[in-house]
Amino acid sequence: MPSESAEIQLPSGTFESRLELRWGDMDALRHVNNTIYFRFFEEARVRLFDRVYPDGFSQRAMLLAHASCDFLRPLLYPASIVVGLKLTRVGRTSLELEGRIADAGASGLVYARGVSVVVCADAQTQRPVPWSAEELQALQRCFSE
Repeated sequence: MPSESAEIQLPSGTFESRLELRWGDMDALRHVNNTIYFRFFEEARVRLFDRVYPDGFSQRAMLLAHASCDFLRPLLYPASIVVGLKLTRVGRTSLELEGRIADAGASGLVYARGVSVVVCADAQTQRPVPWSAEELQALQRCFSE
């Protein structure tokens, strides 16, 4: 198990997930509701951890400890987006991800930026547990591909 001071070299890559907007994602003002942005970040995190745990993660629970979002411009239906996650910090039992929601067809058009902190926990006890060496290696691979 990593010690309190164990550090991994943070990869420079971005984990990306392409998503299609659904008509039901809009609100009465005909733009994507602000709560849906958090769903987009959630979907990207779920896809990330599906890659880290390809056989399922029944022994682990990924608990969201923090989520924030800066809304930069309205997102209108229809659209294809890319949610990018960048690993910015790995602690003993947690990690921090910086996210962006961008237009899939127009590079540089960013709709939102966010930050989330996820805690690795035992699925039964819901208590934080340290990342294993295998988990840290899998995370590095996800951001290096």
